[in-house]
Amino acid sequence: MKKLLSFGLVLWLAGAVWAQVPTMKIGLLKYNGGGDWYANPTSLKNLSEFCNQHLGTSLDPDYATVEVGSAELFDYPMIHITGHGNIIFSDAEAENLRNYLIGGGFLHISDNYGLDRFIRLAMKKVFPELDFVELPFQHPIYHQAFEFPAGLPKIHEHDGKPPQGFGLIYKGRLVCFYDYECDLGDGWEDWEVHKDPEALRQKALQMGANIVQYAFTH
Repeated sequence: MKKLLSFGLVLWLAGAVWAQVPTMKIGLLKYNGGGDWYANPTSLKNLSEFCNQHLGTSLDPDYATVEVGSAELFDYPMIHITGHGNIIFSDAEAENLRNYLIGGGFLHISDNYGLDRFIRLAMKKVFPELDFVELPFQHPIYHQAFEFPAGLPKIHEHDGKPPQGFGLIYKGRLVCFYDYECDLGDGWEDWEVHKDPEALRQKALQMGANIVQYAFTH
């Protein structure tokens, strides 16, 4: 690896007690290709605040924006990626993201509609030996602080298909979780943005909290 994971991240991944870990941030991945990586600007702020309230975390709501090829990637225990359009990783960026993930980092991808065909190609460059697999409803990510016995909640219609949770599993560890036909990121946004029913927003935030808890403790 080009850079060791930060001490704070090592603490999280070792399963440290929430309250004993210094304030940390979730990172929003900035990528090239023309896709709107900046979509859902209020989502990570709201998710961080929800986790602080319900999980006892100390996440800074002022989330970080980090480029794929940056050494700063390793400062964040979890990276979030979203958008509607094209994503391109250079060889160096793909290698950097791979090193981050195999070194203990975690990537959450939220399809904001139209991302699927682009993100699959981009992640194939990161892990050419891996394919996305649909996670069974029994997977621990659905059974953290909040129970989702039927898998992901359906937040936005998109193509009207059932929501699916896919993962990339490297040497037995889930390094990337991808919500498809679900749109958790939209569900985390301020109510005024999409005007989703509050019960639906709560489900999205609860599932997001599960992802955070899983990423920080597994």
